[in-house]
Amino acid sequence: MIDVKLTGATGTIVLQRPQRCNALTREMILQLGQALGDLHQEKRVRGIVLTGAGAHFCAGMDLKQWQEQASSSQAQQHWFADAQALQELLEQMLRLPKPIVAAVDGAAMGSGLAVVLACDLVVASPRATFSAASSRLGLVSGLVAPLAHFRCGAALASSLLIGGSELSAEQAKSQGLVHHLAEPEMIWVRASGWIESIAGGAAESLQLTKRVINEMVGEPLISQLAAGAAALASSLTTEAASEGLDAFSNKRPPRFPK
Repeated sequence: MIDVKLTGATGTIVLQRPQRCNALTREMILQLGQALGDLHQEKRVRGIVLTGAGAHFCAGMDLKQWQEQASSSQAQQHWFADAQALQELLEQMLRLPKPIVAAVDGAAMGSGLAVVLACDLVVASPRATFSAASSRLGLVSGLVAPLAHFRCGAALASSLLIGGSELSAEQAKSQGLVHHLAEPEMIWVRASGWIESIAGGAAESLQLTKRVINEMVGEPLISQLAAGAAALASSLTTEAASEGLDAFSNKRPPRFPK
């Protein structure tokens, strides 16, 4: 479900589940963490491109997997473990010394948007969209909230999470979420070329710069992610989430409790 490629100074991680819009399973989260760790150790890799196969970047967590667990006696344990695993992946991305560039085509939704926000730089195609309307599923975007606030401010976080806005690529660029636009067939080329340019600088300087941004300027972010993961996991145990996931699974409008 994850492909890893090496091209010059660029390591590329491809989410390979296009038939499910690259929705994240717990196995994919583990594989992503392993791939990032491997590329961290690969000396010739100076930066990483993260992208998705098919028409979309990532539709978030696999809600079908969560819904199927709902009847299990260990459902809450699984949900809390999944939320923690995703939190740890995002922290790993933030702490990784090498820059990560998201190459986004199509939708980046929910946890998929969180993954984009955990990247240092973003290249997107004009057909990319960004959203996190978790309340329509009875959930809480606890991991998107602190990352969106860190990258772009509280106003954008409120628009995405409370207002349910879906940002186009142009809107995301105007808000600072996207740094460059490129045609779909050129987003990897643009992202890889950016890494090649970055590689002309001193590796130690770049590593320290990323640390200053993510760990010093963004000092509260890690504790906020832990709180956000707990909020996400807790929301999964509610009656609203049960209804939202069932409605999603059965492709019908949700009927939330009043």
